[in-house]
Amino acid sequence: MIERTPILNLVTQLVLFVGLVVALAPFVFVAIAATHDLRDVNLVPMPLLPGHNFIDNLATAWHRAGLGPKLVNSLIFAGGVAIGKVVVSAFTAYAIVFFRFPGRQLLFWSIFVTLMLPLEVRIVPTYAVAANVLGPYQAILDITGITSLVEALSGIRLDLQFGLLNSYPGLILPLVATATGTFLYRQFFLTLPDELVEAAKMDGAGPIRFFFDIVLPLSRNNIAALATIMFLWAWNQYLWPLLVTTEPEHATAVTALKSLIPNEGGIPEWNVAMAGTLIVMLPTLIVVIVMQRWFVRGLIASEK
Repeated sequence: MIERTPILNLVTQLVLFVGLVVALAPFVFVAIAATHDLRDVNLVPMPLLPGHNFIDNLATAWHRAGLGPKLVNSLIFAGGVAIGKVVVSAFTAYAIVFFRFPGRQLLFWSIFVTLMLPLEVRIVPTYAVAANVLGPYQAILDITGITSLVEALSGIRLDLQFGLLNSYPGLILPLVATATGTFLYRQFFLTLPDELVEAAKMDGAGPIRFFFDIVLPLSRNNIAALATIMFLWAWNQYLWPLLVTTEPEHATAVTALKSLIPNEGGIPEWNVAMAGTLIVMLPTLIVVIVMQRWFVRGLIASEK
């Protein structure tokens, strides 16, 4: 039974409206600032009515930051991370839920605990691995004495070096593993009835066929939701691309925004910076608008 509570409904609508205003205010401020010239944008307070320099500011931001190739790099980076996280977490959750092996629950909780270790916490060891993927193997050779033995016998010292800096694999691969995706898939896979598994076995479907023909089609909403979340997360990454991409041609659009902010003593052209921010935000807004329907379904729906 749903009670009619006009006063409570009014309060609820007011709270939602206040939340909407708070959420949209920064975007409105950025959009207005991007339309002004240098003088108006530095006024205190800044005019709250749109100006007439929007197109000029967009063009200046586009050319000054070189956003064309940077947006391509960001699309490859964010798309690669999203696809990698979807694939890896799907296989991981599938193995944990549908395969019976000792320690699978311990394995899951070990993965889940990594939610408490964000990228900023593990940035140093992750960067060390990206700078030299073979570094851990070199350490094993040194600890076991194999490096010294080979050098003594042949006069050649083993020095394994293979870096991923300034490359798409270096941007993407260290961020592929995700506890969030594994948890999301696991919770959905647990809702699938055991009868479905038994029916697949009776039809002669093996684990691989069961995964691709039955489990994945049922998980399409979860895939869309996870891909959307991870694409937005990767697109907005700043610290990791800033460390890994030391050459300008490999930089992402988000890290390129810093070139629109003047150095100490320069005139703050916030109109150009805000115009560049709008350009960088546009792909994420398109993704959210296109994927909104599947995103919501993947978070709240359980298909059986």
